[in-house]
Amino acid sequence: MRRRDFLKASAGAVALGALPACASSEDAATNELVPPEFSAWTWVHGGRDYDAAEWQRRFERVREAGITAVLVSGGEIDLVADAAHAEDLEFHRWFWTLNRNGDTWVSENHPEWFTVSRNLESSLDNPPYVGYYRWVCPSRDPVREYLRGRIDELAANPKVDGVHLDYVRHCDVILPRGLWDTYDLVQDVEMAEFDFCYCDVCREQFAAEYGRDPLDEADPPSDAEWRRFRWDSVTGAVRVLADAVHGHGKPITAAVFPTPDIARALVRQSWDEWPLDRFFPMLYHDFYLEDIPWIGKGVLDGVHALEGSGRHLNAGLYLPDLDPADLARAVGAVRDAGASGVSLFEMEGLTEQHLLSLEGVLK
Repeated sequence: MRRRDFLKASAGAVALGALPACASSEDAATNELVPPEFSAWTWVHGGRDYDAAEWQRRFERVREAGITAVLVSGGEIDLVADAAHAEDLEFHRWFWTLNRNGDTWVSENHPEWFTVSRNLESSLDNPPYVGYYRWVCPSRDPVREYLRGRIDELAANPKVDGVHLDYVRHCDVILPRGLWDTYDLVQDVEMAEFDFCYCDVCREQFAAEYGRDPLDEADPPSDAEWRRFRWDSVTGAVRVLADAVHGHGKPITAAVFPTPDIARALVRQSWDEWPLDRFFPMLYHDFYLEDIPWIGKGVLDGVHALEGSGRHLNAGLYLPDLDPADLARAVGAVRDAGASGVSLFEMEGLTEQHLLSLEGVLK
């Protein structure tokens, strides 16, 4: 599998609708009593060589099909945001969070920030699976402050309507079942080279709280407190970032793994505990060797986990695995399961037939 394809497979992207900002970093949108209308969003790779007119033309067509907001990575913020706003679309900046591949300032100045596997290899020097899997450690206060600064800068931009987090997790300790053959793996156990993070800071913090080094355990993956520590390390970083964005009166969202249970098991991500405004679980059914009804079941799990919190869920759908008829079926399953909307990965994959199908099911 090519690196670009694996990016789509393992982390995905997202799409959105109008979100209320939260006054508190501890609670997300708890003052919203009336659920929003069902909304369609799309992730967008913004680095394409389009001029302002071409961006607006493309945004006009997706808006006509019922999409209300775009999650955009890369590219010139002002150019793409102006084109989105010209079509009454919300513009949310899509940000790679703990995966800092390509962040040369960090790699050159703070190589110690990168996560360490159970076999004590740095993800900077020995990235697992693919070359761009270089992750910084969420337990470290300097990492949190660095990311907070980056996020604060985005949220301060008046043309940015919200900030969208991606790769806000640890490396996949276990890949979705549909990817095992690609890497010639059978991941029925947590293998040391994919198990993060065992850096000095993580081990010292854990020892200070629990009185032991996880590496001294016979089977660290089976240690419930060590699992909880790593879930909480990511959650702690998310709270810092949420506080920064909410300080600007704007919403913060995230692309997450399909359900809370799957996210905890595969990528150390307890997203139902995060103080965000909206979640985009990547319900990419083919990655899990599942069918379209599985998408609806995943939505039910997520909606149940968020029940009563005022936080919303838009189901992430992967267009390469959905022909236009299946897209309509998937959107119907998502709506029936009680989601607040859908998000589509990604805009460039929306054919005219997809758009007509989406328009028909949304209206």
